[in-house]
Amino acid sequence: MKTSAERLAVLGCAGLVAVTAAGCGSVTDAVKGEGGKAITMGTTQLTGVLDPAAAYDSGSWLLLRNTFQSLLAFPAASSAPSPDAAQSCEFPGGDATQFHCTLRSGLKFSNGHPMTAADVVFSIQRTKKINDENGPAALLSSIKSVEAKGDTEVIFQLAAPDATLPAKLAGPAGAIVDHQVYPADKVAPNDKQVGSGPYRFDSIESMGGGNGTAKQLGKVVLVPNDKYSGEAKLRNSKFTVRYFDKPADLKTALDKGDVDLTDNSLEPNTAAQIHSDQQGGKTDLQVVEGDSNDTRSLVFNTKDPVGGNLAVRQAAAQLIDRKALARDVFARTVQPLYSMVPAGTTGHTTAFFDRYGDQDAGKAKKILTDAKVQIPVKLTLSWSRSRAGNAEPDMLKKQLEAGGLFQVTVQQEPDWDKYRAGWAEGRYQAYIIGWFADYPDPDNYTAPMLVDGGAYHHGWDDPRISQKLVPDGQKQADRSAAAAGYAQIQQIVAENAPLIPLYQNKAFYAARSSITGVESTVDTTGVFRFWEISRSGK
Repeated sequence: MKTSAERLAVLGCAGLVAVTAAGCGSVTDAVKGEGGKAITMGTTQLTGVLDPAAAYDSGSWLLLRNTFQSLLAFPAASSAPSPDAAQSCEFPGGDATQFHCTLRSGLKFSNGHPMTAADVVFSIQRTKKINDENGPAALLSSIKSVEAKGDTEVIFQLAAPDATLPAKLAGPAGAIVDHQVYPADKVAPNDKQVGSGPYRFDSIESMGGGNGTAKQLGKVVLVPNDKYSGEAKLRNSKFTVRYFDKPADLKTALDKGDVDLTDNSLEPNTAAQIHSDQQGGKTDLQVVEGDSNDTRSLVFNTKDPVGGNLAVRQAAAQLIDRKALARDVFARTVQPLYSMVPAGTTGHTTAFFDRYGDQDAGKAKKILTDAKVQIPVKLTLSWSRSRAGNAEPDMLKKQLEAGGLFQVTVQQEPDWDKYRAGWAEGRYQAYIIGWFADYPDPDNYTAPMLVDGGAYHHGWDDPRISQKLVPDGQKQADRSAAAAGYAQIQQIVAENAPLIPLYQNKAFYAARSSITGVESTVDTTGVFRFWEISRSGK
């Protein structure tokens, strides 16, 4: 396996010059063997939306990557997208302002309808038109127009050079939907989703009970899509994803055999204990440890009088103790993060450590007193979900209240959809958010988070970033050459602290000993390939 630096040095076959099926291979290497037994996976990454035009969280993308095709997709352990629904894609000019793709022949959706260039055009235009406030439309913002030429050719005209477009199209933001099924201007219900990926939706159940959870998914059953003509070979006959409110409930289901494996959702101490027991031969469970580029941050609403005060944000950044958070709350299943761009990704720095160093209440107090901010600063900290439960926000409260500088009220919104609406509508002062990679590139950790207030609606925008550094970075075909610009972005962010990076996850996937293939799909692409998972024995 190449190092992360080597994988991210250039997009290579991603189409900075060209992407062809012959030159780069298929979406995945062909998987040998017969389809096996049914598999059930558990997760606490709750979601309520499956329409690709509105789905933009890890819980939904977990499913969409396995049920929809895009023009391109990420092969295992690679930052270079390869053809998926496309036969080839290329930037025909030298300035990355036009992108051209030719579809494979014979593609069909799971309902039997043919997939053509018209469906690709419809899908892109639809996502941009719906422009869901919590959806992925921002990833397609560089697309000025898209048109079909016959049934197999698609031509993108870009408003400005965007060398990252192939990577953006390789995820669910570029998912191709059936124009004969989906409405052009509104989100389709979850039970009306039709894709062309390796699996199709068989049944979808919502969580029951109160607390506003009725819209959240509870159980999704996927079965092989017999119309699929890609190169992924399924190792299982059915794949079920079950969603759990709490990590403890997920662990109970794993112990009882109700689920066969988990994603990185277990409570940190639990994952660490299983790992230790496995090494000591004390359990029939196994833990596959892998790389993860998922990050977590403390975000401020800069339109709020408190969050909008620069001194308040800088003082908070001075008070955060990431080492204690990683050690005492997450049992070292995460690593401290001092940069918006995680370790292992081109452009990673230690900008926040360089500016603030370790926790120092004295320095934080000086920041506040110099700005004549009344102490203690009253701040409400909102959160929804955490693998560590309330231990995470409670630790942040304790750190911020060091030296009596802050008076923090912690509030939880357990309903994920309500939480998303809350930050989008500016109802929170400060809130804890996780970010998972849409594509493994420094642009994905900066542009979507910073331009025009960012995906988390913090309201902060710096023209140096949005008008100069981000566009310049997107022009760079050689991604390693773009690292200096992304380092400058992070210096500006550290100075202004509209969000404060906290930690970077490590991946701990737990499974019963009979489950195989997990190690084949845990990598920094963020794609969990259901088709790789199988069960040994009877």
